[in-house]
Amino acid sequence: MKLSKMLFKSLRETPSDIELESHKIMIKSSLIHQASSGIYSYLPLAWKSLRKIEQIIREEIDNVGGQELRMPVIQPKSLWDKSGRSISMGQELFNLNDRRQKPFVLAPTHEELLTSIVKEMIYSYKSLPQLIYQMQTKLRDEPRPRGGLLRVREFIMKDAYSFDLNKDGLDESYENLSNAYMNIYDRCGLEVIKIEADSGAIGGKDSHEFVAISDAGEDKIVICNNCNYSANSEKASFSKKQYTIDSKLENQEFPTPGIKTIASLCKFAKVESYQTIKAMFYNSKDELICAVIRGDYEINELKLARAIGDPNIKPASNELLKKHDIPAGSASPLGKSIKVIADDSLLKANNYIAGANKEGYHIKNVNIGEDFTASIIEDISQIPDNAQCSKCNKDLSFKKAIEVGHIFKLGTIYSEKFDANYLDINGKSKTIEMGCYGIGTGRLLAAVIEQNHDKNGPIFPKSISPYDLIISPIKYENKIIKEYSDKIYDLLKSNKFDIVLDDRKESPGVKFSDADLLGFPIRLIISEKLIEQNMIEIKLRNSEESIKIENKKLIDYLKK
Repeated sequence: MKLSKMLFKSLRETPSDIELESHKIMIKSSLIHQASSGIYSYLPLAWKSLRKIEQIIREEIDNVGGQELRMPVIQPKSLWDKSGRSISMGQELFNLNDRRQKPFVLAPTHEELLTSIVKEMIYSYKSLPQLIYQMQTKLRDEPRPRGGLLRVREFIMKDAYSFDLNKDGLDESYENLSNAYMNIYDRCGLEVIKIEADSGAIGGKDSHEFVAISDAGEDKIVICNNCNYSANSEKASFSKKQYTIDSKLENQEFPTPGIKTIASLCKFAKVESYQTIKAMFYNSKDELICAVIRGDYEINELKLARAIGDPNIKPASNELLKKHDIPAGSASPLGKSIKVIADDSLLKANNYIAGANKEGYHIKNVNIGEDFTASIIEDISQIPDNAQCSKCNKDLSFKKAIEVGHIFKLGTIYSEKFDANYLDINGKSKTIEMGCYGIGTGRLLAAVIEQNHDKNGPIFPKSISPYDLIISPIKYENKIIKEYSDKIYDLLKSNKFDIVLDDRKESPGVKFSDADLLGFPIRLIISEKLIEQNMIEIKLRNSEESIKIENKKLIDYLKK
């Protein structure tokens, strides 16, 4: 490829509203072009890199038994109604009607459609397990697209789906895909860690994210440097402080005029926050839910939604609170016939102060299991900044990270809804166990650039670089230099190198700057003096130094 013919324009400045380095670099080096908020064209350089990423993914997924197919982006909305995700996905799901007013969606994932396919094609245990995947365009109406390719509304994703006989088979598939993912990231030159994660709208019991540590990330992750526990902060557990459990004391109502917050209650009653109960009220499918937690912690609404089994919980309206006679600032589950979800921190102390459900009054010595009961007691708390590891009690640290992959154990969530069953060896009908596994290729490329760049531009790992190298002749318009450069260019092409020749009439400074901005692993420099010496100068993109070698040794050097 001659650089003068490439769809490439180097920008020295980028718009002031672009914050992330990968976004700046992709704009400056003509990797992407923005069509609208969260919608980009992949220009030839990015597309070459993405194709290499896709090939690495294909090889690794095929290596664990994957079969590639292609499913449509547009799908009947009835499939999503059946799974319930036409509601749970909310406004992120693109909806449209055809000319006959039949409703469709633009799919962000393909669990529904593929489960329907498997239902029609798989009857016997002899046909399982199956691992099916695709590289396909996905669409999601993101409320806040940001960071170039890190959070977009249209993207390419490798989504894979496993179908197994039982939970043991699912565990094996899950582990195989997890290992394949680590191989993919390693081959793409990306450093990642695997962390526990929330399943979100996709569903399932267990899930893990693969994240690249980066200040550009919008995910907050928790890491224990002692035992290597790691999790997304939305999912993370931690060791909750145990306080002395005293003998049960008698309830005592006392006035708390004007007290509306835990902080003001503690100051008024001269107690610590862990000696209080905080009550929050939510609406779940038009049912009032009371979530209670120890006063020194905050409620994690994602954990709460998972505990209830309703991803669409929302704070209770004033009307709903009034209907159940819930007073602001003095509320609790005491004496109320409502569903209660309790954080397990309430089991680590007793004799709490809680709202008396009477304006301006609280009650001392309240205890869970005696003064009120909870239908669910589990971890629904946000992880505080000074938390200790739940595994080893050592301090946890927090880092920002970019999610570059997510895998889920779906279990039978979708197969039950779509009647995806098989006959076992005894002729008994069983439900298929499913998993799903996603990698966004554009986000992966952006994450690689975030981890591999300097002030001059990207430093592409060889495996995903758009081209192997660039030839930067000084004064290409000089006949001798042109003939020699063309000769080297043809020699390298005949040896299967994918190369760019900078044939522009530009100064050495511009050519070298653009070579860095393109980020290819190797730059070959040709000058009249070097030709006289039968030498070529080689500059590696990830090094400040350059070396000179004899022309005849060039091919051997590049192939090693």
